[in-house]
Amino acid sequence: MSELETYKIDLKGMKEDQMALEYDLDDQFFASLDGAQLEHGALHVSVSIRKTAGLFELLLHTVGTVTVICDLCLDDMQQPIDTENRLLVKLGAETDMENDELITVSEDKGVLDLAWFIYEFIVLAIPIKHVHAPGKCNHVMTQKLEELSAARSSDEAEEVDPRWSVLKTLNIKD
Repeated sequence: MSELETYKIDLKGMKEDQMALEYDLDDQFFASLDGAQLEHGALHVSVSIRKTAGLFELLLHTVGTVTVICDLCLDDMQQPIDTENRLLVKLGAETDMENDELITVSEDKGVLDLAWFIYEFIVLAIPIKHVHAPGKCNHVMTQKLEELSAARSSDEAEEVDPRWSVLKTLNIKD
């Protein structure tokens, strides 16, 4: 049995109107997904499924941390994740995952693979900018970054194209 089989939900065979599922995600979850950018994390996912007339409403609550690279010092950092997401699913003739509002699962199979949705919700919860808390970045790397930034700005100040320096002598009066 594949690691991701536990994330497949048989909607067609659901007997009750409500169901709750719990998942604990670790590095093995991220390794099992093909093409996943995240590799490390420890998260807990609570899934609540409510069956209504023709629709299934899934509420997902994800809490934990993932490992991302700091944009400043390039060291690994723990990024906290706490997100709630809603997914609407209906059974239909063909599987359609293109609609952001409503997912259609083939009525013949009636199985929703939740693994990639969970992964995408986690990725969307990560801020665009990944930076350690002040004072927590790698001191050697930040010092080197400051040295290179200072050297670069002083080089730019010294080098002025002679064609532009002529413009400095012009005094434009109205």
